[in-house]
Formats: sequence, structure tokens, C-alpha cells
Amino acid sequence: MHETTFIKNKNHTFFSPAKINLFLHITGKREDGYHTLISLMCSVGLYDILFFSFGAERLRVFCNHPLVPEDETNLAFLAAELFMDRFGQARGFEIILEKKIPVGAGLGGGSSNAASVLLFLNRYYGYPFGMDELISMGASLGSDVPFFIFQRPAIVAGTGEKLVAYQGIGQLYALIIYPGFSISTSMIYKDFDLGLTTSKKKVKSGSLNSHTIKSPFDPRVELVNDLEGVAALKYPEIGRMKNALIANRAINVLMTGSGSAVFGLFPDFEAVKKAEYNLLKCSGWRIYAAKLLV
Repeated sequence: MHETTFIKNKNHTFFSPAKINLFLHITGKREDGYHTLISLMCSVGLYDILFFSFGAERLRVFCNHPLVPEDETNLAFLAAELFMDRFGQARGFEIILEKKIPVGAGLGGGSSNAASVLLFLNRYYGYPFGMDELISMGASLGSDVPFFIFQRPAIVAGTGEKLVAYQGIGQLYALIIYPGFSISTSMIYKDFDLGLTTSKKKVKSGSLNSHTIKSPFDPRVELVNDLEGVAALKYPEIGRMKNALIANRAINVLMTGSGSAVFGLFPDFEAVKKAEYNLLKCSGWRIYAAKLLV
């Protein structure tokens, strides 16, 4: 990361949460190659931290993670550039991105960073854009960005642009395991065959349409991810992580997004901390206990 001399002002700080997919069902594939989906997404209390410093000569992004680019391919950079283009202001500020969310884990860190940039800049400049405008900007950056702008648990459909608030998730805790390697989202989708999915708990789009925004979510029966079977065949570590969580009394377990992270759900803080203590003994895994942000 670039060594910067500016003082980190807490008023110019934004916390950028991770997310988990409580279910993810692939519903089709468009002519442009993008898959359509229905997913229940929920943010969790695992955060990257963004620090903003204004008055710089130009827009710059710095990050403490070696795999995160600091150029115009960084989603936070693209979000800042997009906001300023729409707002009509000079790009005179810097962003330091302190990564806590594992990269390439299916936890949405990059998309969350982009959404956080849009949300912070909108607040900083006096809310020139409404929520619908911000979500539209986010959709142009990535399929998960609108969800993070929405800032509530949501059923997400299409390519991420359709959002319905979901209020049926109880107070739960997630224990997230990152195995120490990332998985390419594009590779998993490329290998996914809609007609031969290995998911045993098929979620039909019709049943999802029957959910009301307060319909209770039962993690014992509703956790499903159509991409998990594809990823688990390539990466057996996913199965080992799931088994470890089950052995430590998780209510249920699932891979999030296109992997590589796996999470187990627990009913209370004491249960998740006990499992965390046991699993910290597993070498090569990074373990995160986090509350679901409902």
C-alpha cells in the first residue's frame, strides 16, 4: 500500500460489510452470457474499512492487500469515478482501503467497497442522488453492488438489479471459514450446467415468488446454493469445511456465492464462539464469527 501522510478522520471513514447467500438459485442464462438468479442475501458483521481524504490532486485508491489492484480496475475507483462523472465534480480525493474481507471468497468484498464509495460520497456531498439512482449506478458496476447499496437483507433477482426487502431472518450468527485460496467466479459459472446441477435441495423460482417480505426463513431446510456442487467437485476442501462446521453443531452450512468461503449458522453468540474456538485449531483456515445484520 502507498505510504500516505493524511490523518484518518473518523468522519471520513466508512465500514464496508461482507455478505452471505442464504440461498442462491440459478434461473437461466441470457443471450449475453450472464446468468440470472434468485438469491437471499444478508450482510454480516465482517468489514473492510474505507478512509477518504479530500483535497488531493486526483482520484487515487490504495489498498493493503497485494491481490487488490490500485488502478482504474479497482471497483472502489470505478465507483468514485462514476459518482463524480454524474455529479460533475473534480476527482480530488484519495481512498485507503483496509481489507478484512477475504478476496475471491464469495463474500462480496469488492462489490461492498464500490457500494460504500457511492453511499459515502452521496452523504458527503449532501445526498444529490436518491436510492434508485444509486442502485442504478451500482448495477452498472457489478451484480452484487445494488444489494450493498440497499443495506437490508433482500431477495435479489435477475442479474442483481431486482431487490425485495426480506424481514424474515431471525437473530443468527455465522461462522465463516476461508480456506486460504480464492475461486474465480467466472470459472464456476462457466462450468455450471443449468440442466445438470448437482444441488440436492432444488429451489424453484415459483416458490420464491410466494415469499412475503416477512415470511420466516428456516435455515434448517432452506440453505441451498446451485453453484456449490460445481465448486465442491473442483475443491474438496469445501466439503471438509462444511463437515467441520456440522461437527461443531452448526444449524446448517453452505458455501456462499461462488466460493471459496463456507459458513455455518448458529443460534447465539455463545454457540458461535465455541465453534470458532474449536476450529481455530485447523491450520490453513481463516475463521470469522459474525452476526447477521438483519
